[in-house]
Amino acid sequence: MTTDARANSQSAIEDALLADALLGGGLPEEAEYHLWQAGLSYHLDDVAEDHLKQARSLAPDHAAVLIGFYRFYFYKGRLAEALQIAKQCLAKAAVENRLPLHWRDVRASHADFGDYGNILPRFFLFTLKGYAYLQMRLGNLVEGRLAVQKLLELDPSDKVGARVLLDVVDRVGLDDD
Repeated sequence: MTTDARANSQSAIEDALLADALLGGGLPEEAEYHLWQAGLSYHLDDVAEDHLKQARSLAPDHAAVLIGFYRFYFYKGRLAEALQIAKQCLAKAAVENRLPLHWRDVRASHADFGDYGNILPRFFLFTLKGYAYLQMRLGNLVEGRLAVQKLLELDPSDKVGARVLLDVVDRVGLDDD
């Protein structure tokens, strides 16, 4: 096996392991239990959040835990906290995709963003979409627009549905007839 083939093989293995982690693989059983309990106790804010914190103490950087927090804060209307989690997810997605650390520096050539079946680039795109949406909801329309424009640059066929966010921000201030 050539050095290039060995490196490509190792990269494919690492990508598969990261994709598995994004889907919940590698999550300690006790952390999974706390995520499950957080979902079951969603209607009890303090109890659900405590379970999320327990999961985080067991698996602090696991995507499943971050996504659990994101969803909890988002659906509870705690958008500023959801935005902080979205920023953590963006950093994680950048590292796992071997992208520049700031989303503004990411280029379409950095990953196969056009392959919707490729979970790691898709994780980055959906995370950036969540970030853009939250920026808009929190009144940061310029930042939200820039993030959406970056999404459309990376995903020109708009598989993640970013165009609808651009349409929304474009309509801000216009009278609805």
